[in-house]
Amino acid sequence: MKVIVCLALLFIVIVIGNTVIVAQDMKPPIAKKVPKVLKIHGYEITDNYAWLRDRNEKKDPEVIKYLEDNNKYTESFMGKHQPFVDALYKEMLGRIKQTDQSVPYKLGDYWYFTKTEEGKQYPTYLRGKSKDGSDAVVLLDQNAMAEGHKYFAIGDFSPSDDGNFLAFATDTTGYRQYTLQIKNLKTGEMLPDKIERVTSVEWSNDGKYLFVSQEDAVSKRSDKVWRHTVGTDKNDLIFDEKDVLFNCGVRRSRDRKMLFIGSEAKTMNEYLYLPADNPTGEWKTISPRREGHQYNADFDNGEFYIVTNKDAENFKVVKAPASDPSEKNWTDFIPYNPEIKIENISFFKNYAVVSEVENGLEYLRVMDRKSKRAAARIATPEDVYTMGLSTNPEYDTPVIRYNYSSMITPNTTFEFDFATRKSTPIKVQEIPSGYDKSKYETARVWATARDGVKVPILVMMKKGTKLDGKSPMLLYAYGSYGISMTPNFSTARLSLVDRGMIYGIALIRGGGELGEKWRQAGRMFTKMNTFNDFVDSAKWLISNKYTSANKLVIQGGSAGGLLMGAVVNQSPETFHAVIAQVPFVDVMNTMLDADLPLTTEEWIEWGNPHEKKAWDYMVQYSPYDNVKKQAYPNMLIEISLNDSQVPYWEGAKFAAKIREMNTDNNPILLKTNMGAGHGGSSGRYDRLKEVAFDYAYALTQVGIEK
Repeated sequence: MKVIVCLALLFIVIVIGNTVIVAQDMKPPIAKKVPKVLKIHGYEITDNYAWLRDRNEKKDPEVIKYLEDNNKYTESFMGKHQPFVDALYKEMLGRIKQTDQSVPYKLGDYWYFTKTEEGKQYPTYLRGKSKDGSDAVVLLDQNAMAEGHKYFAIGDFSPSDDGNFLAFATDTTGYRQYTLQIKNLKTGEMLPDKIERVTSVEWSNDGKYLFVSQEDAVSKRSDKVWRHTVGTDKNDLIFDEKDVLFNCGVRRSRDRKMLFIGSEAKTMNEYLYLPADNPTGEWKTISPRREGHQYNADFDNGEFYIVTNKDAENFKVVKAPASDPSEKNWTDFIPYNPEIKIENISFFKNYAVVSEVENGLEYLRVMDRKSKRAAARIATPEDVYTMGLSTNPEYDTPVIRYNYSSMITPNTTFEFDFATRKSTPIKVQEIPSGYDKSKYETARVWATARDGVKVPILVMMKKGTKLDGKSPMLLYAYGSYGISMTPNFSTARLSLVDRGMIYGIALIRGGGELGEKWRQAGRMFTKMNTFNDFVDSAKWLISNKYTSANKLVIQGGSAGGLLMGAVVNQSPETFHAVIAQVPFVDVMNTMLDADLPLTTEEWIEWGNPHEKKAWDYMVQYSPYDNVKKQAYPNMLIEISLNDSQVPYWEGAKFAAKIREMNTDNNPILLKTNMGAGHGGSSGRYDRLKEVAFDYAYALTQVGIEK
């Protein structure tokens, strides 16, 4: 390696092999201030960086320049670590079986699967009549389809019942705006049918119709369901959701006997049904919507089955006759047990599988509906793990597939035999560079929050790690919408743990890990618990010598990015560095704007700030509104230009304001993906490079540079 120092030009040229990296001594871009004053509920708030918001497809050149200048600054800051980023990427790539195929699933006469090939960003979609794939033909080649696009994703993938047609949807920007097309699988030709902004798809039994839910072009709220006549441009509107709190979608029962339109808000649901053999018939309502009543519906063996929280906070299952499934006819099928949250029930011929959670642990309970055998949970070999049903579209099947992993156990797909109740592994995640599970350990520990509540934290570390406060740690969390963070396996995460870093996931209130009470204790007017739990979990880990404040890196994305923003305002001294990904941080401005994607439906998750009570509570934690003169930790804020979930300007404004108010010299980095959306890059290699960059940032922040 040669190092050439050119003091006059104030940059360092590092030559490694044939690679030249320029690490300039750059200053962070300073955003101009254009004051915009908001007066509401007796408050007067000045927003100096509102000019960064641009909803036009072609953005203001000044905005683009600011984002690009920030990318250059971030590249400059990380430039000296680029060899480390590259090494991490190569290391992570070595753990992936690049040429591989998914577990085939049976649907009708065919077995469907995807295949990846080394060097190609995307999978191909195939099917054949042989389970081993020996006669498989390509249905979609995503690599060919993605040519000329910076981003390319396939959403819905739905073959017709007879296997003659394929309905599929694609997004070419990352804005999660999908266009539906239909392919004739007998001839290979594309039908002229094309429907924009599709969010769910379901075939009629006879294959003549597609039922399609569609989002509004501006708000992105899924508000309409159409019956599309295949092979034509004929679309009949069958459902129009007027309530701005609700999104709708369409699906069919696994036995193909019943169609459902589900209309869902954060705290209530409503389902309409139609016998699937009468696709032009009249839809009827199961139970009219009402605040606080959440349910979902299914159909099996001539009866409706409803998972409901009516008189059952953690949900129970009731059944009702096909002739009239209204609430007056509901009878218990699985009675309420407050200790067990029922997440879902899946029906197969003569069997049902219940997805349930007890004390934060997931279980699959199998019910034999033909014999009198007692229901039984599928065995789990570890104390800390995650499991769930895999793809099982067939109704009449002797076996089902489920996935199992833990933070130290690679992903495994099992086949479960209903008759013998035996599980057989049919695909274990391969790690070509090698993996020795015995070198690692995982556990669930319990921190004590300031109000005395015990908060679970999942941890993974190298076996024998001393808890002396000297280990660096990356602590991740989400804590919103009742979504559960699970102890899944990650090959990329090994790059942290192998270097002595402890990895943790704090299961804070607002998530769903400990049931419905846990969710309700961290939303709306209890949302502050989410942020307090995370700060208190971090402090507990520090006091119990897992790490120290100067070696603790934290990470969260989207609503987890809101978490990152809130906790650095609340307790910046607790954290050394922060990775905030597509962060929802401009809470008040976003939630005041009903025209933005997601806003109206979120009013019953966070509150509607047009109402003073909600404003008064939300403004306590809104990250952008609470940035103040204090010392902030090192921060990497990552946004995407085409993000439909959290607009790019939220993170951009947040970074600008922290730089303005920060009393420390800790760098605040802003990194924009200029060609992707909320989930980052679509190509698997591009996505892995993003992970390598993030982990290089985390490691170098705690002094690990190789």
